[in-house]
Amino acid sequence: MASIKNIVVGILFLISVSFIPLHHGWADYDQTKVLDYTGTVQEFTFENPHALAKIKNKNKIWTVYLAPTSRMSDRGVPNDKLAKGSTLRVVGYPHKEVKDEMRAERIFIEETKYELR
Repeated sequence: MASIKNIVVGILFLISVSFIPLHHGWADYDQTKVLDYTGTVQEFTFENPHALAKIKNKNKIWTVYLAPTSRMSDRGVPNDKLAKGSTLRVVGYPHKEVKDEMRAERIFIEETKYELR
């Protein structure tokens, strides 16, 4: 009986940790290097675990991880204003290892600031 319990606990543990790499926490981002730029939205995805935008600044396209969708909604972020071609100012931190990826601390849409953290 104890061995079945151990197997079930082991399976539950493996399932729970298998989703950890999918979560984009703050530890992977260099919070000592603040990025602040305005760019053009190339792509916007509003789905869990985090909203995601591809932003073009100069000749570079950044993959920008935003907040979870529930937080974006709670903070009143107008997702319809993040359509392709719209302008977005992003303040956040670069990924420590992945080139051209960042995590947004806040965004500005039409001069309105939205705190995402």
